[in-house]
Amino acid sequence: MSVSPHDQARILSEALPHMQRYDEEIVVIKYGGHAMGEEQLARDFAKDVVLLEQTAINPVVVHGGGPQIATMLGRLGIKSQFAAGLRVTDAATMEVVEMVLAGSINKQIVGYINGAGGKAVGLCGKDGNMVIARKVNRHVVDPQSRREEEVDLGFVGEPEKVDVTVLNQILGRELIPVLAPIAVSAHGETYNVNADTFAGYIAGALKAKRLLLLTDVPGVLDKSKALINELSVDEARRLIADGTISGGMIPKVETCITALEQGVEGVVILDGKVPHAVLLELFTDHGAGTLIRG
Repeated sequence: MSVSPHDQARILSEALPHMQRYDEEIVVIKYGGHAMGEEQLARDFAKDVVLLEQTAINPVVVHGGGPQIATMLGRLGIKSQFAAGLRVTDAATMEVVEMVLAGSINKQIVGYINGAGGKAVGLCGKDGNMVIARKVNRHVVDPQSRREEEVDLGFVGEPEKVDVTVLNQILGRELIPVLAPIAVSAHGETYNVNADTFAGYIAGALKAKRLLLLTDVPGVLDKSKALINELSVDEARRLIADGTISGGMIPKVETCITALEQGVEGVVILDGKVPHAVLLELFTDHGAGTLIRG
């Protein structure tokens, strides 16, 4: 579909109030899911991030990489161990996780952003003691004994302390930080952190205007599978309690609530496979996904 020059000018004009709303503000984008695995979508995402920076927004990208980690573990012949259905990250697996997340994926995204005309800087939570993590154990109920058991997931952590000194040195200088969700413990151990959780804590520490969680689903759906455009924290909690929000969406929404409690103005869960989803959300009246507010 071709767009006339007059239509292009009108579209840009209509975007002005949205650009002004986010002028000099911080927007944290968690980038993951299948959109990250398709080269053209990845390159389009990189262009959109550069456009944000060119319009005086300060984007911070946090990425995951679960499928790529699984592929590399398979290539290296490292079999994943599971406990109560949850993947255990042992020392050998953690080495691969760090190599894939902080290495190949991180630098690929940096390369795409730089190729689109930006100046990206690849970092992880270890750099400048940005994220200090503590070990996470999960509690599950044994289906036979019905007793709650603690499961040791190995080198899996959650943020305990966030120091954004390094990010504050970068933001506002035409540089775009790209963060891998790898953190260090107070004792120097390396931990893998869920990318959504990592992004939520970074956004909270930066008091971001928006946290965008790019996923493989349109957003939060109601019981009839229709998209919910906007939710308050109280409404989100009620939907978790009554089972409308279930499965993998629960930790995503809980991450949103935590980020809002830490000072983020609004969090959006949206489909990363939609072309230019970030621009749709930030620069149009249409928006995309589900906005959760405090």
